[in-house]
Amino acid sequence: MSSQADELALESEQFQARQLSPVETLRHSTAHLMASAVAELFPGTKFAIGPHIANGFYYDMELSEPLTEADLPRIEDKMREIAKGNHKFERFAMSHEDAKRWAAETGQTYKAELIDGFTTPEVSFYKHGAFTDMCAGPHVNYTSKLKHFKLTHIAGAYWRGDEKNPMLTRIYGLAFETKDELEAHLKLLEEAARRDHRRLGKELELFSITQDYGGGLVLWLPNGAFIRKQIEDFWREMHLARGYELLFTPHVAPLTLWDRSGHTGFYRDSMFAPMEIEGQPHQLKPMNCPFHIGVFKNRQKSYRDLPVRFAELGTVYRFERSGALHGLMRVRGFTQDDAHIFCTEEQLEKEIHGCIDFAQLMYATFGFPDYKVELSVRDPKNKDKYLGSDAEWEVAEKALAHVLDERGVTYQRMEGEAAFYGPKIDVKVVDAIGRVWQLTTVQVDFNLPQRFDLHYIGADNQHHRPFMVHRALLGSIERFFGILIEHYAGDFPLWLAPVQAKILPISEKFLAYAEAVKARLEAAGIRARLDVSDEKLGYKIRKAELEKVPYALIVGQKEMESETVGVRKRHQGDLGAMAIPALSERLLAEVASRK
Repeated sequence: MSSQADELALESEQFQARQLSPVETLRHSTAHLMASAVAELFPGTKFAIGPHIANGFYYDMELSEPLTEADLPRIEDKMREIAKGNHKFERFAMSHEDAKRWAAETGQTYKAELIDGFTTPEVSFYKHGAFTDMCAGPHVNYTSKLKHFKLTHIAGAYWRGDEKNPMLTRIYGLAFETKDELEAHLKLLEEAARRDHRRLGKELELFSITQDYGGGLVLWLPNGAFIRKQIEDFWREMHLARGYELLFTPHVAPLTLWDRSGHTGFYRDSMFAPMEIEGQPHQLKPMNCPFHIGVFKNRQKSYRDLPVRFAELGTVYRFERSGALHGLMRVRGFTQDDAHIFCTEEQLEKEIHGCIDFAQLMYATFGFPDYKVELSVRDPKNKDKYLGSDAEWEVAEKALAHVLDERGVTYQRMEGEAAFYGPKIDVKVVDAIGRVWQLTTVQVDFNLPQRFDLHYIGADNQHHRPFMVHRALLGSIERFFGILIEHYAGDFPLWLAPVQAKILPISEKFLAYAEAVKARLEAAGIRARLDVSDEKLGYKIRKAELEKVPYALIVGQKEMESETVGVRKRHQGDLGAMAIPALSERLLAEVASRK
């Protein structure tokens, strides 16, 4: 889990009456089955919460002795033994007083703390076999229904997500309705491990994150830095072609700016501590938005100036707990591909169309043909939770929905999932192995224009509030790069590859010719590297394969005499001999196509 708020939300879900799907019910029941196995194997264990999650479950607990992943098979065996006992999941309830007495008698201090926060008249329990747990349910009828599960790993988790509280042991597991589903997911996990961007990032020398330089802070190595440059160059080129103006803004600002934007009120837990500069507190920026507003306000705008589109690859800093950090996917300093559009009500739909067009171009270019779309709107029964007038919300929600409908985009309407300051479209791409990743957000904001008193002069010569649209296409460069590594398994298309061709001389006597080939390719704009080792050719070819270089160019006596190179393309094998001009033309055409 990523935050204390997430942990509390799961607690609330687990201990209040709720509706679960059949597979969610199965997964939550398997969490209880695991807890009962742990209770038998490790008497005296104190249990916290054990919710269902995507594809499985986890349970947090405090044990009297350390638990390692070597213990998981033993726990699994005990789970199967209990499951075969065909114990019924039986529900019963206690008063708060009796529930507290139960917690005290059994030593379940974490359950006692939860009971203190309950407002329901009774506390719900479930029992199967000799194991009793406090839970709202529901559960499967009998433990024999729980057959297809697998414990995967152990992690640490602070009680209630607060680092001031005790560190608990969290056991994660998978649970599915059928054996085939479980085996398919285990294969997916194996493939995901093969593609893990942290392993490939090290093997391909793309990036480095170490405690010596700060957890969650990325060192871009030359290979990764070059790929990043390719991504950013394309990003800037496309923005300029679409009428965006590029910005550069500071990394720090007086704390008063973040007070005004509302970040210190709503976002303080995710911000670094302020620093003092000449007696005035300053703050590393967690967002770029206030700076873009400052640029908009730099001079008075007329309706004739709108729409205004600002874009920035702006580095921001957010305090993520160490337990939440995960390679490039969750870092403390990252570069958002941020844009803010200021427009009139009449221009809103056209600008949203432009954002979706742009997003689709990016997905196609980077190789993501499939994606899912969500439209998050406010809860019509709780309008008081949201800023902005009914009229503004109606305009914004209708504009977002109408654009999606006009384009024939299938989307899921998420009632009550809008931010307090405006509705949004979220787009999630599907990667090469079927995983879904959040990328694009197009969000209307009623909060910041009001807080910063934004206005333009209309045709009536009066002040009008512009609509403000937050728009990110890739989310952040770091996270997108991590997704890209895993999507391609590090096997980047030619236009992104840091080394496009590696020249492999058969022996040292062909080194001079190999250097001349390298010079000619580089002069044509191709990124070439020369293998000067004295290894045998077979080893050099295998090494180039492991480095995922798209083209390996073999140089020997025959090639030197004919002024050619022997061309091998990754995944295609030997393409035969090619003259340097023909090879350069082929590679440059492939780069230009961005396939």
